[in-house]
Amino acid sequence: GAFLLLAGRLADQKGRRRLFMIGVAVFMVGSLLSGLATGPAWLISARVLQGIGGSILSPASLSMVLPEFPKERRSMVIGIWGASAALGAAIGPSIGAVLIDVLSWRWVFLINVPIGILILAITPRFVHESRDPDATGGFDLIGVPAGTVGVALVLLAVVQGEQWGYLSGTTLGTATAGLLLVILLFVRSTTHPNPLLDLSLFRIRSFWSSAGGQTFFSMAFIATILFNTLLLQELWGWSVLAAGFGVVPGPALAALMGGPVGSIADRVGHRNLLVVGSLSAACCPAWLLWRVTMDSPYLVTVLPAQMFLGIGVACSFATFSSLGLREVPPARFGTASASLRMGSSLGFASGVSIAIAVFSSSAASGPLVAFDRAWTFMAVVFVACALFCAVACPGRSPVRPPSPG
Repeated sequence: GAFLLLAGRLADQKGRRRLFMIGVAVFMVGSLLSGLATGPAWLISARVLQGIGGSILSPASLSMVLPEFPKERRSMVIGIWGASAALGAAIGPSIGAVLIDVLSWRWVFLINVPIGILILAITPRFVHESRDPDATGGFDLIGVPAGTVGVALVLLAVVQGEQWGYLSGTTLGTATAGLLLVILLFVRSTTHPNPLLDLSLFRIRSFWSSAGGQTFFSMAFIATILFNTLLLQELWGWSVLAAGFGVVPGPALAALMGGPVGSIADRVGHRNLLVVGSLSAACCPAWLLWRVTMDSPYLVTVLPAQMFLGIGVACSFATFSSLGLREVPPARFGTASASLRMGSSLGFASGVSIAIAVFSSSAASGPLVAFDRAWTFMAVVFVACALFCAVACPGRSPVRPPSPG
């Protein structure tokens, strides 16, 4: 996540398709090295490389596609893009579980290699290169390292806070150092002609409200996915393979709904759809809080909860991106996409960390109590996201009818 802002800026300057393909290649090499790892140090280093590749390709993946379509069709395109991501989330756990069960954990990484080769082969055939025509190619030599290292330190403090202790000197020192570097990035971004962070984007209401809402939603979403899996494996004793298939219905439903949702957002308004999506997602942990026991049936507990979550994800993630990029100039698509993804990354890291802390603090009272406290946290965050979207997000924006042909 620390490389997202730099990758977004590079995508606008050097070309989105080029950065996307570089990101895929780096991710593929990281996956190969992870699959061949012979020890923890090798595996961790390879996973870091894999993460860097993901950070490079992530903002470029959407920003390289949007210029191919007129503005009035972009919500639909983002909906399809979101549906493909949901489809990956749907089949990923089950495929990973099958690979672990039938082959070995190494193939969870090695399977990315042929997929990466295929993506590198077909991307130049179907996607044109695009970039900011006014980009000068210069960089803020102070802001770039300050922002990259600062974000990395903040994420490290959030992720490791549970292990180190949230009030320990290590956690507070790491977080403080990261925040000081991020502040330096903001200061540099107000004065440098080629800033890493384009602060002008935050004057666009649809952008900053989308970034804030997406951060809230990501916090609760990732924690919900994690604890749904833990419920199946740790509380109910399901195998890795069974748990992998057990969490498929939610993302699968999101994938089916993703395409039409983009067009629906233009008709009913992004704000309304985000409120509905956040409240639907809140029903997932709320339902589990109400229904789950040590031996409750999957079909009346986890399955309905997964359906609530699937509807929420379908209505929210792609809609956040669509709203966030609605008023952004095409020349800034890469930078804007990276900034939105940064909000998600911060939400993912903090959501998992806080949910685990809440769960651990109640573990002595028994597993059901600990799960109940964690689900309460997730439901509250989803509801807070709905309230934020209702207040902060702009209403409907008139959309011109598509051009003939």
